[in-house]
Amino acid sequence: MRTRLLGILLALMVAVLAALGLPLAAAEAAAEQSAVVVDRMDDAARFAQQLPTQGLPPAGTAVKGSAVPEDGDGGRLRSLALEVERYHQLYGIRVGVFHRDGSAVAVAPEGWQVPEEGPGARAFQDAVDGRRSKNPPQVWPWTPDRTLTVATPVVRDGDVIALVITESPTGELRSRVLDRWLWLGAGEALAMVAAVLLAVRLTGWVLRPVRTLDRATHDIATGRMNARVAPSSGPPELRRLARSFNHMADHVLLALDQQRAFVADASHQLRNPLAALLLRVELLGMELPEGHEEELGGVREEGARLARVLDDLLGLAAAEHARPEPERVDLTALALARIDAWRPVAEQRGIRLSWEGPASAVGLADPIGLGSALDAVLDNALKFTPGGETVRLGLEQEKRELTLTVSDAGPGLTEDELARIGDRFWRSPRHQNVDGSGLGLSIARTLLLAGGGSLGFASVEPTGLTVRLTVQRAR
Repeated sequence: MRTRLLGILLALMVAVLAALGLPLAAAEAAAEQSAVVVDRMDDAARFAQQLPTQGLPPAGTAVKGSAVPEDGDGGRLRSLALEVERYHQLYGIRVGVFHRDGSAVAVAPEGWQVPEEGPGARAFQDAVDGRRSKNPPQVWPWTPDRTLTVATPVVRDGDVIALVITESPTGELRSRVLDRWLWLGAGEALAMVAAVLLAVRLTGWVLRPVRTLDRATHDIATGRMNARVAPSSGPPELRRLARSFNHMADHVLLALDQQRAFVADASHQLRNPLAALLLRVELLGMELPEGHEEELGGVREEGARLARVLDDLLGLAAAEHARPEPERVDLTALALARIDAWRPVAEQRGIRLSWEGPASAVGLADPIGLGSALDAVLDNALKFTPGGETVRLGLEQEKRELTLTVSDAGPGLTEDELARIGDRFWRSPRHQNVDGSGLGLSIARTLLLAGGGSLGFASVEPTGLTVRLTVQRAR
């Protein structure tokens, strides 16, 4: 979640920086070009002021500069030509004074003519019409072949008598624009770094109570009902959510405690009347005439079954109340001990018990709870495995977990039944004739959860069921 939230924040920040940076970069380029255009217009106006009112050379005749200008209009023309040449030599900018028909008055470099097409031709036509050049198309750092053409009309008594045109290379302009962009990019990069650091801190501050809440929820879901959230940081809404979660957990724990207490008390209170009832049944059976043994056996069987249900309910209530501290347990030794304890029952039913696992494997668990859970699983496996088959026990080792597996050769369960196995009092409709209360695997799961473990189920091919008892591996 932190990665997704951080990605969203960074994407928004990139969009904001791009929305601000791209127009700013375009404005920087436009400002640099505007400054160049204004300079060229000023230069063109200065050349236009040096042009005499009368005495222009005839069309097609260009004036060349001279070291010693003559007096009068001719001298002014030669001075203008010399100024044009010096301007070109100093700045590398093409400049020329032209008649309306495009013929040169004074140009530098020699032989330069009015462009016949493109922005230069349009600027010339605007000047002929008595208008100054419009702002040329924008020059970008990646357009190296572009030049800036600026044309200014020379107006005398309301008439355009000549035109001054400058054509500037854009290498220096493009370099200045690129420098501005580099500084702008560096500023945006620093802003992006600051935004990333701020986003990391912000997401950590926002998600810290969410992570705490997630851990507490997982703890409660896995049976650690005392897990709570400390609402110490984060947004006010999440702190209120943490307090509400704690109140909810307290109420749930109280309801569960009341339910467990009721089950334990009810089971305990029912055992004595049931024992007295079974005793009276036995006394009545001694006085019944012959021929009623079948009915009496059914009553005895149902009474014994009810007694087992009450015992299992007491065991389940005790398991739910248990809060043992996990300790180091050798799972191999524990499993072999339980196999030896159940071997007589298995041999009586004609079932073999096999073991496959390491010589030693130490995990963290409650040894009493884990042993009781394994007893419940073995009891269930022996009930459903037919004679002549084998119940296989094994131990799987992973990096952080140890898993005891018990695989039987019984009829197995369907996918729908696998989803319900372990529920209290649930038994497969196909196995209702098998003795049991439907609480054995529920007790096993509760005992494992209380000790920090878990219980899982899987089908075995072609038939059978595998039960997996998983605990944490000891370091």
